Amino acid sequence: MVHEVVEALIARSNRLGSDPTVTNYAGGNTSAKGVDVDPASGEPVELVWVKGSGGDLGTLTPAGLAALRLDRVRGLEAVYPGVEREDEMVAAFDYCLHGKGGAAPSIDTSMHALVEQPHVDHLHPDAGIAIAAAADGEALTARIYGDRVVWVPWRRPGFQLGLDIREIQRANPQAVGCILGGHGITAWGATSEECEERSLWIIRTAESYIAEHGKPEPLGPVVPGFEALAPEARRERAAALAGQLRGIASHDRPMVGHFSDDEVVLDFLARAEHPRLAALGSSCPDHFLRTKVRPMVLDLPGDAPLEQVRERLGALHEAYRADYTAYYERHASPDSPAMRGADPAIVLVPGVGMFSYGKDAQTARVAGEFAINAINAMRGAEALSTYRPIDEAEKFRIEYWSLEEAKLQRMPKPRSHAGRVALVTGAASGIGRAIAGRLAADGACVVIADLSLAKAQEAAAELGSTDVAIGVQCDVTRADQVQAAVDAAVLAFGGLDLVVNNAGLSLSKTLLETTEADWDLQHDVMAKGSFLVSRAAARVLIDQGLGGDIVYISSKNAVFAGPNNIAYSATKADQAHQVRLLAAELGSHGVRVNGINPDGVVRGSGIFAGGWGASRAKVYGVAEEDLGKYYAGRTLLGREVLPEHVANAVSVLTGPDLSHTTGLHVPVDSGVPAAFLR
Repeated sequence: MVHEVVEALIARSNRLGSDPTVTNYAGGNTSAKGVDVDPASGEPVELVWVKGSGGDLGTLTPAGLAALRLDRVRGLEAVYPGVEREDEMVAAFDYCLHGKGGAAPSIDTSMHALVEQPHVDHLHPDAGIAIAAAADGEALTARIYGDRVVWVPWRRPGFQLGLDIREIQRANPQAVGCILGGHGITAWGATSEECEERSLWIIRTAESYIAEHGKPEPLGPVVPGFEALAPEARRERAAALAGQLRGIASHDRPMVGHFSDDEVVLDFLARAEHPRLAALGSSCPDHFLRTKVRPMVLDLPGDAPLEQVRERLGALHEAYRADYTAYYERHASPDSPAMRGADPAIVLVPGVGMFSYGKDAQTARVAGEFAINAINAMRGAEALSTYRPIDEAEKFRIEYWSLEEAKLQRMPKPRSHAGRVALVTGAASGIGRAIAGRLAADGACVVIADLSLAKAQEAAAELGSTDVAIGVQCDVTRADQVQAAVDAAVLAFGGLDLVVNNAGLSLSKTLLETTEADWDLQHDVMAKGSFLVSRAAARVLIDQGLGGDIVYISSKNAVFAGPNNIAYSATKADQAHQVRLLAAELGSHGVRVNGINPDGVVRGSGIFAGGWGASRAKVYGVAEEDLGKYYAGRTLLGREVLPEHVANAVSVLTGPDLSHTTGLHVPVDSGVPAAFLR
């Protein structure tokens, strides 16, 4: 029976959580009650399984459930110290757990345990929040649902809310659920199927009522000049602003960003009421915990001159920081957590779209999704009534809740490159692929640029979802494609912090055999290509004002003169000097520029596999399959160099331990005395 109960709960949760109109990512919770055998007594015991703290319904597994003894949770009412101390009840849930493992119980556990029905859903649907956040939400609830759904006035999630809903459920046996003022919905049922049906009925009934009875332009008429720009134009403007906006969002701590030009956002920003509604901010606690209480909104049309927009954004940022600081100071008590930063998490640009920010790409993307949820709720509330979210003091109590602060403090220490965005050229194979993999493992978001889009996307997919890596096509000899790759990076992840000039090729020929085309090809890819990539990246790095790193994968041949590779070695020397020149020029912007000089990277190398290996083997008089061993044998350490050894050097050079190093060339060659730097 237990297996069936849990299995049904997981299936229901996954269905509900996979629909963004039903609940937001990691929002809401579900539960089921059933009987298991207590191994300590052999007696049957009634349990409640409920989604644990921080879990996501759409991806919930049994490990994400907290299993608690129902009698013990309900018995907590006898020791409940009152609403002023209800946070203490969360720690008490630990003494109600059944068995080992499972997720930590969430603040909503009491709601699920105390409601006297076997199955309970608590969700954050846009249409439900529209009713919950309407000025006359209670009257609307009665008008839409009659006595089948009951209104519950706003109360912060906790033990008291669970008691309130239980009493309402007892007093209204005909009810299938309730609207939680300013928050969302809760539904219950005798079976898992009935509970899910009731949840969906509440949501779809609200949607239908809004569609049938709502006024046609709930957000007001379109304001001339604030309409959406054409797709190409708005993405071009978004890319041009991304660096500055990332700097704005990262004034207090580095943030990863995400850009969205969703139709919901563009329409909202085109409408006359958007300044008023944006200033009111979201209502659902899940939303503004990610988005802050309100967004920063540019008050210029989409086609305003770029320099005017830049100047205005700077002024708006100063005003936003002052306003947020005042909000904190108005409501903070001596025991409140310290202010977590005064920068916006959401920036709205009329005609262009929305930039959302968070500690990583997933958090940034989800913050944007929550902002869209909030817009949908505003539209629904305004269609029927007036949007009236919970008041500012209540928002502060949620945002700076001691329980939320404790959750943040339990987060693991971030990895060395967390919050950084890296672009690696030639990264679908060989050294570049190893570098991309190492940077992703270190916590960076990675853009894999390669001549082959298919191979770039394949390599990116191996690293994880698009919150971890994306693949883009880029011929580094073409300025337009280089700019497109940089634009793709800033639109996917909000900005750029780290660039690795790795793309390269080699032809092993004598001076007399080297053609002008051979010379031009190698210099175009490595010397010119590195210049184009560094130039495009530097614009973003300077705009952000956050510093950054540019790394050149040069070669031992940049300083060592060997036979039959004049074009390759000359262009590597060019790259090596670019490192010095750019280190001198970009240091005032906090940008570090360093190089790595590998040698003999045979295994896994695209260059060696493309004919260079056979040519060098011929020069040295060894079999091609023995070339790596030959290179290792002529080094001081006697060790073969692999792509991951170069990747390790990139990680160290761009990590926190060498934060004061620039203009350096690091040999990764196992020790070649003739290539020692002097």
